Formats: sequence, C-alpha cells, structure tokens
Amino acid sequence: MSYISCMSNHYSTPPPSADWTIDQGWSSYTPQQHQTWDTLYDRLQEVLPGRAAPEFLNGLDALDLHRGGIPDFRTISEELKALTGWQVVAVPGLVPDDVFFEHLANRRFPAGNFIREPDQLDYIQEPDVFHDVFGHVPMLTDPVFADYMQAYGEGGLRSLRHASLKNLAALYWYTVEFGLINTPQGLRIYGAGIVSSVAESKFSLEDPSPNRIAFDLERLMRTDYRIDDFQQTYFVIESYEQLFRATVDTDFAPLYAKMNGKFDFKPDTVLDTDHVLHRGTQAYALSGGRFATSGQ
Repeated sequence: MSYISCMSNHYSTPPPSADWTIDQGWSSYTPQQHQTWDTLYDRLQEVLPGRAAPEFLNGLDALDLHRGGIPDFRTISEELKALTGWQVVAVPGLVPDDVFFEHLANRRFPAGNFIREPDQLDYIQEPDVFHDVFGHVPMLTDPVFADYMQAYGEGGLRSLRHASLKNLAALYWYTVEFGLINTPQGLRIYGAGIVSSVAESKFSLEDPSPNRIAFDLERLMRTDYRIDDFQQTYFVIESYEQLFRATVDTDFAPLYAKMNGKFDFKPDTVLDTDHVLHRGTQAYALSGGRFATSGQ
C-alpha cells in the first residue's frame, strides 16, 4: 500500500499495468515465507483479544485469515466482495498517491505481495503483505468502515488539486493506521499499524506515555505524527459512523486553504480545547524511544 507521499517518497519500479497491479504470485511463496506469516499471526493472537476492536476480530474470522500461511488474494477478494464490495489487489510496494486514491475510491485495497524476513518480525519500514492484509483487510468487512475508506479515496483524488496532501495524510495516519475507538468495554484498537504490532498493541492502550484525545477532524489534520516509532498521541473515535460522517459532510476546500499544507501542532501537543481522555507523560518519547513497531 501507499503511505502517501508525505509519509514516504520511495516508490517501487512501475509495473507494466497503468494501475500498478501485479499478480500476487501466491504459488511462488516458500514454506519459510508461509511460516513467517503464521509466526506473526500466532504472536498477535496472544495480545489482540480484549485489545482489538470487535469489528477487526470479526473480520479475521469472516475472512478466515488464520487458515495457515499467506492468504491468496483471489480467495480473500471473493469473500470480501460478497460482504462489502471490496477486493484486494497486489502491488509491488508503495505506489503514487493518485494510484492509491483511485484504488480506494473504487473499493480496491492495494496490498504489497512480499513478506518480511524472519529477522524483521518486530519492525519493517515498508509495509509488507502481513501488515497490509492482516492489519487492514479485516476492517474492510465492516460496512461503515468500508464506506469510510472509499470516501477517503474519493477525497484523496479531489485533494490533488490542493496543496494540503500532507494534512489529508494525517487523517489516514491517525485513523486507518493508528486509530482507537471507544467501546462499552473500553478503548479498543482498529488501526492497522497498531493491530499488526505486538508492542504497540499494548503501548497504545496501556502505557501512560501517549496522549489519548477525542477525535476532531480539523484538530487531527493539523497535527504532525511519528512515522518511525510509537505515536505520542492517539485520537479516539466514538464510532465508525462518526468517522464516515466527518469525512463526507465536511467541505475540505476551506480546510485546505486554512492549513496550507502545514502542521500547526507537534505530535505531543495537548490543547485547552481538546477532550482529553488521557494526558500522557511522554516518558517513552523523552527517553529517546526505539524502533519497536512491527509492520509500520
């Protein structure tokens, strides 16, 4: 998948197809590569129950992603399309912004087809098939979240006419990648960058270091973020409907003009106007942090 250009400027060599899609090459995966998937999956099954959002866990079951080894995109797409009209397409790595948005707007999730090496279980800089499929695809079984992702893609295409792609990327980062949701049972994880990381699954919910602040669209889009370590602030939605409505009911053009492609707030900023669920100590960041997030 793409982290969008303000997150990374590294793109793969373009494949022959204009939309950058390729064959997954499922039959070419080695037993060791399938074992890497299983190892990652088993590690996360020890920490996600009671931490991951019910919609994520239900999605894992609905798509049977624990069947063993790297899933075949053709099988996942058949199951996903029957549920919410989405499908998974293979790409060779990060793709340009317009290509990424075009796929999302047409309910296609672009997923990398490579998997990390066994010595990269705890951290990999570029998202691989485990991050993309295990982390992202289960949430696409939820109808409202699936609609949000399509709306984000459509909005992304419109944003290319403005100079605030960086701010729109923050929305993706703080929701799709590192979002938390408030449930009757307490805070839960739905962001792919968290659910695909053993360490951050615990850190995001339980560590006193990060801020946990109620979702506010403009506030979030004006906030810088960490791309190489645990987040200093997590934004918390009340429902996927809130996220979807905030996206489709907002005229982004005035926001883009106001923000002008800049961030006004640092990753650890807490404002007097924030609804703060937890004000973090920032002890982790102040200690220097470390590369501990798996699958970012």
